[in-house]
Amino acid sequence: MSILDILLGKPLATSDERGEQVGVSAGIPIFGLDALSSAAYGPEAALTLLIPLGLAGVAHIVPISASIIVLLTIVYFSYRQTIAAYPGGGGSYTVASENLGTFPGLLAAAALMLDYILTAAVGISAGVGALVSALPTLEPHTLSLCLGILALITLVNLRGVREAGIVFILPTFLFVGTLLLTIAVGLSKTILAGGHPTPVVPSPAPLPAATAVVGLWLLLQVFSNGCTAMTGVEAVSNGVRAFREPTVNTAQRALTVIIGLLIVLLAGIAYLVRAYGIAATDPGQPGYQSVLSMLVAAVAGRGWFYYVTIGSVLVILSLSANTAFADFPRLCRAVAQNNFLPHAFGFRGRRLVYTEGILVLAALTAVLLMLFGGVTDRLIPLYAIGAFLAFTLSQAGMVAHWKRVGGSGAGHSMFVNGLGAVATGITLLVVLVAKFTQGAWVSALLIVAMLSAMVWVRRHYGRVAEETRSSAPLAVVKPHAPIVIVPIQDWDRIAQNALEFALTLSTEITAVHVAMEDEDRHLQREWGRMVEAPVTRAGIVPPKLVVLPSPYRLVALPICDYVLKVEAENPGRQIAVIVPELVEHHWYHYPLHNKRAEILKWFILLKGNQRIVLINVPWYIKA
Repeated sequence: MSILDILLGKPLATSDERGEQVGVSAGIPIFGLDALSSAAYGPEAALTLLIPLGLAGVAHIVPISASIIVLLTIVYFSYRQTIAAYPGGGGSYTVASENLGTFPGLLAAAALMLDYILTAAVGISAGVGALVSALPTLEPHTLSLCLGILALITLVNLRGVREAGIVFILPTFLFVGTLLLTIAVGLSKTILAGGHPTPVVPSPAPLPAATAVVGLWLLLQVFSNGCTAMTGVEAVSNGVRAFREPTVNTAQRALTVIIGLLIVLLAGIAYLVRAYGIAATDPGQPGYQSVLSMLVAAVAGRGWFYYVTIGSVLVILSLSANTAFADFPRLCRAVAQNNFLPHAFGFRGRRLVYTEGILVLAALTAVLLMLFGGVTDRLIPLYAIGAFLAFTLSQAGMVAHWKRVGGSGAGHSMFVNGLGAVATGITLLVVLVAKFTQGAWVSALLIVAMLSAMVWVRRHYGRVAEETRSSAPLAVVKPHAPIVIVPIQDWDRIAQNALEFALTLSTEITAVHVAMEDEDRHLQREWGRMVEAPVTRAGIVPPKLVVLPSPYRLVALPICDYVLKVEAENPGRQIAVIVPELVEHHWYHYPLHNKRAEILKWFILLKGNQRIVLINVPWYIKA
């Protein structure tokens, strides 16, 4: 078994695709981790901005969470319809492209790509940040831990969709189960205490006195922060094809479970935070504790259940990047099929996953983590922008879809999607304005840059297609033998093999040797005996030997210049460059030999044209 088989698993045949499709239970950790994990930081993001309001601020978390849940419900019903209408996947990009036009589709794609990259980086760094806050001795290793988790998630996703679901299913359901149990126990205690439960472990610090008054602008900022809990809800619509038959129904059930769990978690956390009087603490100050840590301690104390719950939160935050790894490659595939991204994004690897997309996402995430040292708090204001822009374009596209398709129920569907478009569009404006100075402008610039890159890729493919298009049949003419040029370093079996092959192609053969000033002239001395004499006896025109001086010890460039010179002197003739090449038996022998053959081929491909043909003649080392 090879190393690749151990790391990635044995290759899967295309016919095995059905076995890689997942059901609801595996679909939740694959496509729902990002959405579900946002329950761990969405409410806290909102509460942090309410700190200046003191106790009055805590009271506002319930109506703000209720408004987020209403918006989430609208988006849920809209995406259920998207799944049914577009069972091939593609999500916001496909819907916007087909119904609103190319530019809105690319805008949705760019927004989602940026959102996935930021989600992966922020999710991993948030999990490691929580771990470091619990174990401060790990702080110097923050970046190493982030990159290690990134490598693990990348490896698991390269092994296939089904295996990713199996690996992440236990931590996902442990996280959801412990939080649901916390909420159930907390609600029971609150009801029994008449709405004023006594915490098992009080908050580490009393609620601060109010230093600000409630204002519309502050509430809008709190709402925009809390909306980070909605990132990732579009994941199922992008990956519909990953679900087993009946595909649409399975995907819709998975979406229902994910959104239902998220609503329960958000509502339960918001209610208990107000009931127990828990306010957020400043993350930058000593004694910081997360809202979930204080809530679980208040409900259940700091026993084994507390540590299991907080441990599951840390794990799930770190693994929340998996949603990006599940969806980013599928989105890139859909865009690549329309020639706006390199075609390599559309090819499935050995385990029936889109390997190129997974590796590119891993590389971009690693760059972000290294740039910010594994601490990416500054990126959090950026990545809700892309999600809500994609939401809005998707819902607007669905309105146009139902208007075009018509039929029974089209009016009701248009209303649902139209309501979703209006709600998410207003939210997008609120989030953009509230977070503009915090870095949302960076998101806008990056989206424009990605749009420009995709348009450039499409133009390139268009030019290539135009130049290579042919409607003419094969031209059958009397073939002319090419002029053959064979670069030779010395007389050995490698050169002999190449010249013997050259003799089968043409009688116009030139061997080219680059001579250094201090080298032995062995090749020139032996040329007559080893080449000219036996070829002449066979009644064939012998190959010529051309020796090129190289005062600066260059090899590939003088040969390339000679090939171009021969091509220019022989218009209308084909030039065949036969490149002798040593092929090592083991990979670890590769660095032991010079790579002049590869360099020469690169030069000729870079400077050549259609009349210059490259032919590899390998000599395989057996020992």
